[in-house]
Amino acid sequence: MPAPRSTVRRGLAAVAALPLLAVAATACGYGSQAKDDDAKANVSAGGKKLSSDTVKIGYFPNLTHATALVGIQEGTIQKELGGTRVESTTFNAGPSEIEALNAGSIDIGFIGPSPSINGYSKSQGKGLRIISGSASGGVKLVVNPKKITTLDDLKGKKIATPQLGNTQDVAFLNWISDKGWKVDAQSGKGDVSVVRSDNKVTPDAYRAGDLDGAWVPEPTASKLVSQGAKVLLDETDLWPDKKFVITNIIVSQKFLDAHPDVVEAVLRGSVATNKWINADPDRAKASANRALEKLSGKPLPKEILDPAWESIEITDDPLAGTLKAQAEHSVKAGLLKEPNLRGIYDLGPLNKILKAEGRPEVADAGLGVE
Repeated sequence: MPAPRSTVRRGLAAVAALPLLAVAATACGYGSQAKDDDAKANVSAGGKKLSSDTVKIGYFPNLTHATALVGIQEGTIQKELGGTRVESTTFNAGPSEIEALNAGSIDIGFIGPSPSINGYSKSQGKGLRIISGSASGGVKLVVNPKKITTLDDLKGKKIATPQLGNTQDVAFLNWISDKGWKVDAQSGKGDVSVVRSDNKVTPDAYRAGDLDGAWVPEPTASKLVSQGAKVLLDETDLWPDKKFVITNIIVSQKFLDAHPDVVEAVLRGSVATNKWINADPDRAKASANRALEKLSGKPLPKEILDPAWESIEITDDPLAGTLKAQAEHSVKAGLLKEPNLRGIYDLGPLNKILKAEGRPEVADAGLGVE
């Protein structure tokens, strides 16, 4: 039985701050080091060091990664790690984060399902494990209403996704296929022009008229709406029960084997963070804003922040059944050969934590380690 989940509720923005990372990862690098001056993010005073001096955590400057943003901002994750120091790095999209995980530049990552599937498959099940869920929802198709008024109008238009093979890219390619349209997955050329565009530059490209719309996570979607775009489709409407995994927590298999105590501590921090977010979403929203302001130096106004935050559900449940479906979408798009995903989940440490709190365990849809 899955753990209880609470939708991030509507609320007033307590502070400003939250656009896309001005120094986010580019195609030529792994990511950008997060420079956090908040003492809460530093090593806990007098805390006992675990089996590793540091743990390197990667995540995106997106609200769909609120667990990482808030957990690092508030020191909730660091508290569980004691004297083991958190080092954080941000990325634009999943493929570059997987590259960093494989290279050892990060140990643990908050990331979407499609890069997780691809990374696991390419390493033949030896590179990573999914150890928790983090978020559901928070992805929208937004368009220029002067050019597109119905879904059929997308044919012949230029629509952005964050990166080739990332979760939104796969979802959009699958949607196009379901429409009976043809697009070459690698080039993005076809009945719809799929333009791979870094989230931090997509709003400028849209404003310049270089894009007709975008299939993107929050807060990019709401930033485009603030520029006159309209939401044409919320991806939650395409899924049973309106739930699908948008953010997992993954770990390098090598790091998990060497430092299980550190991994469990990060998970305790994640669970504690999610509980706090769902119990007090307004304060959590403000915390996420402060974190992103530090990364970007520029706040998001309330009209962008509120609808973006409202559309995301924070959860420990990895929603493993939806990951299976997303793997099928990648295969159908031609981005992945039929993968063997048996063993992609290792939910033992998470379920141990949930059980200790008297909460139901979460399921792995038959894809757990034996």
